[in-house]
Parts: sequence; C-alpha cells; structure tokens
Amino acid sequence: MRWYRIATLTWLGWLLTIAPAQARVWLELILSQRRVQVWQDNRIIRSYPVAVGKPGWETPQGDFVVQVKVKDPVWQSFTSNQQIPAGHPNNPLGRHWIGFWHDGVDEIGFHGTPHPETIGKAVSHGCVRMYPRDVAELFDLVELGTPVRVRR
Repeated sequence: MRWYRIATLTWLGWLLTIAPAQARVWLELILSQRRVQVWQDNRIIRSYPVAVGKPGWETPQGDFVVQVKVKDPVWQSFTSNQQIPAGHPNNPLGRHWIGFWHDGVDEIGFHGTPHPETIGKAVSHGCVRMYPRDVAELFDLVELGTPVRVRR
C-alpha cells in the first residue's frame, strides 16, 4: 500500500491506494570513487566504474533528475558544428545517452565511450563515461525523472 497526499479546493488529506508501490530507483554518482550506484528500495542493486570531468571541466555536483534518454545519439562538438552520426565508431557518446544536466547550451549525462581505457579517470568535459555494456544496462534501469545525486 502507498499513501499519496492530495489536495482539492476545499480539502487537504491523504489518499490510500491498494495498488502495489513501484520500486523507487535513484542514482548516486560518487566523483571521488569514480562510481555510479543504482539504488532501489534503499539498497544498492548495481555499481559501475565511470570516468568523470577533468579539472576545469568538473562534473557538476548536486541533485538532478534524468531529463533525456536517447539510443544511438548523434554527437555534436561543443566547440564547432562538427557532428558524428549515431553508430559511427568515432562517436564519443557510444550507443546510449542519459542526460541529467543542461544549462541551455551544454548538456551533461551518462554515455558509453569508444575509449575504455579512460574509465576510472577524471578526463571528460563533465560527462560521465561508462563501459558500453554498463551504460546499456543503466539505460534500461532508469526512466525520465529518475533522481541523480552527484557528490564529491
């Protein structure tokens, strides 16, 4: 059972629903450990090694949510109009994009990488690089709106 707070124009109260509660999933990215943990029902169900932003391009800390999920993303350079199509071996995003931050110009998210030797290091321009198999699994575990906590 799950309780929901509801409001009407004249009444504020609690509504009980008998439907089974959906298991809540959230992500915690620990920059100093270079790991992302997948939490469900207050326990870690997955943990993946990642690469994070390098000095001067740090991955932002704070509380965010998954805002966009894209299979086979097209990469566009943030310094030019160069694009690398989806599925191209030189596409630095790999086959999956899970965006959780943007400022109207730049975006940051989890993505695969064609450079697995970078995992575990601070080398990106703020994004969170993952092994392709790991980001594919993560892609299936999260939905739009999934909370993402990024901490030191």
